[in-house]
Amino acid sequence: MEHLVKIELFGKHYTFKSETDAIQATEVADFLVQEVRRIESQLNDSPTSLNQLGIMIMTALNIANSNYEIKKNHSDFLCEISEKSANMIKLLDSCLI
Repeated sequence: MEHLVKIELFGKHYTFKSETDAIQATEVADFLVQEVRRIESQLNDSPTSLNQLGIMIMTALNIANSNYEIKKNHSDFLCEISEKSANMIKLLDSCLI
């Protein structure tokens, strides 16, 4: 079921259709707005400010980097669990013989 999600960025209102759960869609949109505001506030402290496109690109890169790190950590965790499981199976097998 489609849901409408509304956000405000740079003083403009945007409405999007989302097929995900309404609460999740709203949380994702709110997260984006928070990240954009965080980047804007960081840039307000610096002598150089970017245009809206630059801010959106920086926001997208930060979110993509976080996603990459989470996926890498998850993959590393799965490898570690797999190795430990294999070691435990070997240990259990040696006790049964």
